[in-house]
Amino acid sequence: MGTLTVRENFEFSAALRLPSTVSEQEKKERVNQIIRELGLAKVADSKVGTQFIRGVSGGERKRTNIGMELITDPAVLFLDEPTTGLDASTANAVLLLLKRMSSQGKTIIFSLHQPRYSIFRLFDSLMLLAAGSLLYHGPARNALQYFKSIGYECEPYNNPADFFLDVINGDSTAVNLSKSEFVSQYNLSETIEEDRGDKTIAEKLAELFSSSPYYKETKTELEKLSLKNKRKMSADFQKITYSTSFFHQLKWVSRRTFKNLIYNPQSSMAQLCITTGLGVVVGAIFSGIKNDSSGIQNRVGALFFLTTNQCLSSVTTIELFVTEKKIFIHEYISGYYRVSAYFFSKIIADLIPMRTLPSIIFTCINYFLIGFKPTIGAFFIMMVTLILVAYTASSMALAIATGQDVVAVANLLINICFVFMIIFSGLLVNLTSIESWLFWLNYFSIPRYGLTALQINEFTGLSFCQNANVTGVNVSCITSSPFTICTGEEYLKMQGIEVSAWGMWRNYVALLCMTLIFFTIAYLKLRFLKKFS
Repeated sequence: MGTLTVRENFEFSAALRLPSTVSEQEKKERVNQIIRELGLAKVADSKVGTQFIRGVSGGERKRTNIGMELITDPAVLFLDEPTTGLDASTANAVLLLLKRMSSQGKTIIFSLHQPRYSIFRLFDSLMLLAAGSLLYHGPARNALQYFKSIGYECEPYNNPADFFLDVINGDSTAVNLSKSEFVSQYNLSETIEEDRGDKTIAEKLAELFSSSPYYKETKTELEKLSLKNKRKMSADFQKITYSTSFFHQLKWVSRRTFKNLIYNPQSSMAQLCITTGLGVVVGAIFSGIKNDSSGIQNRVGALFFLTTNQCLSSVTTIELFVTEKKIFIHEYISGYYRVSAYFFSKIIADLIPMRTLPSIIFTCINYFLIGFKPTIGAFFIMMVTLILVAYTASSMALAIATGQDVVAVANLLINICFVFMIIFSGLLVNLTSIESWLFWLNYFSIPRYGLTALQINEFTGLSFCQNANVTGVNVSCITSSPFTICTGEEYLKMQGIEVSAWGMWRNYVALLCMTLIFFTIAYLKLRFLKKFS
């Protein structure tokens, strides 16, 4: 949201929340109307801003948030602390706007913490809550008189909102009325008055309110609702309705995600630059590999680094559903889009630019600098393999991170998983020498499948015994008793790698299956994430 302009945010809300029967022209007119009503014409084409990008002011950002809800012209509007983070003047301007909207027939319900007097006097109805108990509910103009009647009188020139907060917290300097006057007014017995000695201030105030006429009026109104209607309202409250189709939602959420990448290119450009620089360095280190003993070691080392780098660079995917968790929950329960539309749009926007493109760049740089097998087929097989490894590692990161609140925790869990996967990748330890009770762990290693496929692709058809001396002894062969390695196939066999079509393809099948399983887990975690408090 922050990298989009004010107008683009309104257009996003209109596109997803207004029915498909509303024409594009009518949606644009609605957007322009909201911009005029909220006084945002001067900043309509300015970015809202984030913690890293400077945008509109705090008051304009609040009005933008309110405007996105006003697109559907709701009869009732709920706001959670609309003045938080605003200075006194800006907060007053926002509340004056809400007051004008309420005078036009809208019911606006919002929570507010310690407002100034100029804001408090705008209230029509006031509800005070503490420790889960109702302390007052009624006309705002009668609140001071009510508190005076129960023994708390607001001092002159004191802000009523501050006064109520002081009373609730037990810090009030208000003048207490006499006990007898209070008891006689509410016809309470002296025993009840004495029994309240060990209760908290909030409990005492809640008990006093339960004996007041305001409570009786409120209870009478609530009792008019039958139990059946209550159950129906409770069910309807958590029922999400959508105004647009799945594909329409997918298009608009994907469009917003791509715009965020374009308007905020720091992370994407940084990853591409780091990938390019790292590719050049790695290519220079392993450049010019030969068909000798060092050639095998360098080939395996380079392939191991390529697959490991694809896994570790995919850790950035964890932020995909963590940083936007609050925005997703708000927009979902507001009926912007389905969970599936949001999930697939984020997957598309992440996999194509952030996983596919770096893999292509990394392959193009390293393949020719290092000097792998000079065939077109082998080049594209390596590229596809690295892309698939990146997809699988990213899907695993999503499966672990989805639903987490702290990025650091998800990061730690994913890195631990990758460490064990790298151990069982096939380079650090020969898989054929692992005990049977631990051998099964290698089937969950993403880099193992990638490294195995790359080794089959690279070593098949290579010969390491091309130079022979006059005596006929192969001086370029690699001897590792009891094996003498003269061909790539012999090396693969020594590593326990099956050199066949299925030996190659089963790595891709395993990676695809793991990708689908991890994506399914991530989607289910997102689908059943607690969204209603």
